[in-house]
Amino acid sequence: MEFAAGAIRDADTVVAMTGAGVSTASGIPDFRSADGIWSEYDPEAFHVSRFREDPAGFWRDRAALVAEAFGDDVEPNAAHEALAQLEAAGELDGLVTQNVDGLHRAAGSEDPVAVHGDGSRVVCTGCGRRRDADPVLERVRDGTVPPTCGRCDEVLKPDVVLFGERLPERALLRAQALSESADVYLVAGSSLSVEPAASLPRTAADGGATVVVVNLEPTPLSDRAEYDFRADVTDALPRLAEAVLA
Repeated sequence: MEFAAGAIRDADTVVAMTGAGVSTASGIPDFRSADGIWSEYDPEAFHVSRFREDPAGFWRDRAALVAEAFGDDVEPNAAHEALAQLEAAGELDGLVTQNVDGLHRAAGSEDPVAVHGDGSRVVCTGCGRRRDADPVLERVRDGTVPPTCGRCDEVLKPDVVLFGERLPERALLRAQALSESADVYLVAGSSLSVEPAASLPRTAADGGATVVVVNLEPTPLSDRAEYDFRADVTDALPRLAEAVLA
């Protein structure tokens, strides 16, 4: 841990990428595991074609999914807070996340690159305006479906990548640029099994970056990582931040 902290302190550019393991530590169920969210819900109900053809039904199902997956008491955990602390201290230059819960921003990270979108927000399909999702979900639960924009009256959409949609190009380009510039690349809570995000730390490693992995299970990058911690992110990341900032 001390050596990994030293590598971060000595680096010009440090980038972190987080996966589902950082969200599950806040009580959010995994989506892709055998007993995850998609074992209870039909993914086709959240396909972009269903949103376009039946926005009212889509939003009713979306509200039910959000209530079960995220609830009202989901808060950032110690891993989110450790990364925000490193960023505030100038020791973390970029944060990429595969998660859609918005907890990095809630913890204080200023501009995380959410490659799969941010479910804590909605976006207008007409004017593109973004806003907080909670009031919109309340409207849906009260029977206002589909929710529409107060500015242009077009249908609102969760600001996430739905099935059948491409990942946002701007976010991918930013994530790629961060990978190419990294001297240290920290992977936390990701199995590195979902592309294209899984290729980002490989890009960093190919460019000579020191790779640090924190995950409960081995990853496809573990054999290339200079530091491979098989640990709970809520334990290891605060320890790592403490060592960096000591």
